[in-house]
Amino acid sequence: MKKIFKGDGNGGFTLIELLIVMAILGVLAVVVLVAINPVQQLARTRDAGRKSGIAQIGRALEAYYTSHSGSYMQALSYLTTLSASGEISTPPAAISYRAGWAGTACDSGGTQQNNWCYETNAGSEAVVYTQLESDSERSKCPTAGQAAFFVWSTFDGRGGLTCVDVEAAGTTQVFID
Repeated sequence: MKKIFKGDGNGGFTLIELLIVMAILGVLAVVVLVAINPVQQLARTRDAGRKSGIAQIGRALEAYYTSHSGSYMQALSYLTTLSASGEISTPPAAISYRAGWAGTACDSGGTQQNNWCYETNAGSEAVVYTQLESDSERSKCPTAGQAAFFVWSTFDGRGGLTCVDVEAAGTTQVFID
């Protein structure tokens, strides 16, 4: 049999071979980063926290309604009221949006506390909501240019995604999911 390697037995790589392998790995790393899109991953993570927070506040609103003779509290400092009444032990932390994001947490009619929005209809119905920021949530909206909100409606007794035209905020919500 012929020896494949020549020389003194040091079968190492040449500098050119190492540079080519490093260049290929660099290209693969860039492709993976583009595919993952870390900005959108972080936005989806923040949206998951917002959905959880809205559900927590919504369940606390239902408990408050049950224990306070069938009425919801007024909008001013509603998180503080839920905490003081014992319906929620620790209110969800303030929502933060990514730097440079142009959206707003609440539409024009909502009372905002820590970027969680609350509206009540004379104490007989309540809605707590916030705007979602990830492209994956906005892509669920049927019309381009609509804002995606996660809403807990006491009238419907559930939470879900709703999409509204930013110009027509405050209209009746229809749950997407």
